[in-house]
Amino acid sequence: MALAAIGSGFALGVPSHEVFAIDYLTVEQAQRLAFKDATVFVPMPLALSEEQREAIEDVSDVEVEGETLHIWKAMNGDASLGYFITDAVIGKHLLIDYTVAVSPMAEVLRVEILTYRENYGGEVRNPDWLKSFVGKRAGDLFKIKKDIPHISGATLSSNHIAEGVRRILASLKIAAAIPVTTNDESAMQDKSNA
Repeated sequence: MALAAIGSGFALGVPSHEVFAIDYLTVEQAQRLAFKDATVFVPMPLALSEEQREAIEDVSDVEVEGETLHIWKAMNGDASLGYFITDAVIGKHLLIDYTVAVSPMAEVLRVEILTYRENYGGEVRNPDWLKSFVGKRAGDLFKIKKDIPHISGATLSSNHIAEGVRRILASLKIAAAIPVTTNDESAMQDKSNA
């Protein structure tokens, strides 16, 4: 874990708190945590069209800022283990770099915080809180306090991470053409197979 001073607003003539970035994991370390059996991570950067961005916003109820989705396909030989995505969202004032690992059917397997830059709200890195995303799928409109626990002192950061995960899942469904089922569709399939 690396700690680096980013700067002070006072140096710019604006009184503020000094800001620190804490690097918890590299992308490679997060990939290995998510997919221990992967032998290779194949980069699959995906440029989003305006039409795709609008569709993603409709499905996720979250605004799409970037034009490229940074995806890797986790492989073990010829077998696909899933997908690994890096993203960033605003905490309260500064960016939070995070990752989402999903199964081949785009079900969340793991969420990790790579870099946290705020002076407060770092509780979003709590493993129990991050586990609350496991099993979520595209179309699940999970919300803080309802489906994901609220974190006192990290309200904006936790809300924005939840929105980011929803946006990523919708992006995989719409733009990456990864076969995705919602939890409702999965439950219906389970009942029909019984």
